[in-house]
Amino acid sequence: MKKGIIALIILAVIGLALYNWGVTFNNTAIALEETSTKTWANVESAYQRRNDLIGNLVKTVQGAADFERGTLTDVIEARAKATAVSIDPTNITPDQLAQFNEAQSGLSGALSRLLVTVERYPDLKANQNFLELQSQLEGTENRINVARDRFNATVEPYNLHIKKFPNSILAGILNFDELAYFKSEAGSEQAPDVNFDF
Repeated sequence: MKKGIIALIILAVIGLALYNWGVTFNNTAIALEETSTKTWANVESAYQRRNDLIGNLVKTVQGAADFERGTLTDVIEARAKATAVSIDPTNITPDQLAQFNEAQSGLSGALSRLLVTVERYPDLKANQNFLELQSQLEGTENRINVARDRFNATVEPYNLHIKKFPNSILAGILNFDELAYFKSEAGSEQAPDVNFDF
């Protein structure tokens, strides 16, 4: 009789320990995933700020009557593509991030060409609205970089939490999938070739 009671107590203690482990794992994974989701929203907010500023920049530049329309068209089209790509922050995959990054880098490239082309127009370069927008865009690019770094910093503890054994067992059972890191676009490790020969 005593052995039966002792066995029940041992099973109850093991069951309680497993329950507590499961609850702790689940709650920690949810909290870490939510932090990454919120941080991704900050990345998208920084990109949205850039998209809003680009609209104002294009309007200001359009005021220069002899400005190349093709360059403006490229920026407008790239901006439309960049705003069309969205990511589900609760299920960020490497493919989604690659698509998002490709659209954003297309916009960055078109914007860079626009700003280089502006060098040909002294009146436009001296325009206070343009200078203010250019300054805000530079600040926004810094915000985007900081937001992406912060997002990656929140992905790491979540991924570590769900990958470590024995947590990986529960992660599979409870459908906690690895989150993708934001990565730089291919070729970004090389310095851009800036050509001012007009």
